[in-house]
Amino acid sequence: MGKVVMYATVSVDGFIADENDQPGPLFDWLTGGDVPLDESGVLKVSQASHEYVRAYWSEIGVTICGRRVFDLTDGWDGTPPSGVDHVVVVTHRPPPDGWDPAAPFHFVDGIEAAVATAQELAGDRTVEVAAGDVGGQALAAGLVDEVRMDVAPVVLGSGRRFFGSVDAPHLLEDPDVVIRGERVLHLRHPVRR
Repeated sequence: MGKVVMYATVSVDGFIADENDQPGPLFDWLTGGDVPLDESGVLKVSQASHEYVRAYWSEIGVTICGRRVFDLTDGWDGTPPSGVDHVVVVTHRPPPDGWDPAAPFHFVDGIEAAVATAQELAGDRTVEVAAGDVGGQALAAGLVDEVRMDVAPVVLGSGRRFFGSVDAPHLLEDPDVVIRGERVLHLRHPVRR
């Protein structure tokens, strides 16, 4: 099975969005470069960020997110983001009315079931868990192999925490990847077992 990676862009003070779920300047690095990151032409990053992010995106088979992210993005209109094959949504509620049951989205109750479903769907590819409450739950349950963060030089002061409501220490290894892009520092930390 592929590894389970918790991931997001984060402010230097540990937030992935403000109190209103807005990333604000956290994503400036995704539009401030010269190298197109995808076919949309909207996302343009530095060469260093492009090499790092494109390689990572090609590893991802399944993304796990919470219902909050699903609702905020309108379920990406039924198409998983960034070329991902499937999205597993952790929720206690059913899919929204009118949701296309053929869309590659799987609604699962609980983080353990979500990771098990995602690993089955991903096979040898990476399972990405969105940082925040769901990512923190996966880390606390011992289900995360690696923490990746794109640290933006921004202080939000408050908002949605990268690790959600994790309330116990969890040790990470020293970063095995540190890449400096423009307006971002890419870090990859294996989780200490």
